[in-house]
Amino acid sequence: MRICSILWITVAMTAAEPPRTPVVVELFTSEGCSSCPPADLLLSHLQQSQPVPGVQIISLSEHVDYWNQLGWPDPFSSAGLTERQRQYAAVLRGDGVYTPQMVVDGKIGFVGSDSQKALRAIAEAARAPKTGIDLRCGGNPSTLSVRINSGPDADADVALAIAENGLESNVTRGENRGRLMAHSGVTRRVAVIGHAKRQQAFSAASKITIEKGWRRENLSAVVFLQDRASRRILGADQIALSACAAN
Repeated sequence: MRICSILWITVAMTAAEPPRTPVVVELFTSEGCSSCPPADLLLSHLQQSQPVPGVQIISLSEHVDYWNQLGWPDPFSSAGLTERQRQYAAVLRGDGVYTPQMVVDGKIGFVGSDSQKALRAIAEAARAPKTGIDLRCGGNPSTLSVRINSGPDADADVALAIAENGLESNVTRGENRGRLMAHSGVTRRVAVIGHAKRQQAFSAASKITIEKGWRRENLSAVVFLQDRASRRILGADQIALSACAAN
């Protein structure tokens, strides 16, 4: 009887654990940048090990295109992600655009391979109030439903990113020539799907299009609220797209 009681108490305590606080970690990177592989590894470690207690690290690897003309066109890069980094540069007022750059919850940017600074920034971001987001998906074609019951503390864009794990490239030219580069949380697409007004509920539905070559089992949808003025991320959630097919 004593053993059964102990087991029951352990299960009950585990079930009562509070949900983890989401923190979005973006890494602006490029396969054409020789300084980026350590930052890519750090982002993968943060995603896989979730080293900050009570925090759900949502990682987005965002490949910029301004290194492409130097010998290796990064297959995951886009002008849109370069523009996203420029928007951060305008509000963070640091050293402009560079790689690797890590941005935590849209509030602070720093060299993306600095693991100690990353851990401190993530822990600090988790202490800020967060707007809760409820995600559900299902149907054929897959549709993502987004609901925010209690609105953010500022007018915000509602953004949807599609991220893919398990990607790699055999780099044959440029600064990383000869490297096999692996990536986690590669941002395949990011777009604004709505606008949430201050202290107002929000709901939307968005169809999920999976392009040729993307592997559903490795894809996730990330929805985050981003202050339209400061670019701070006010709340976020993530759902595996493999769950959509099961519904």
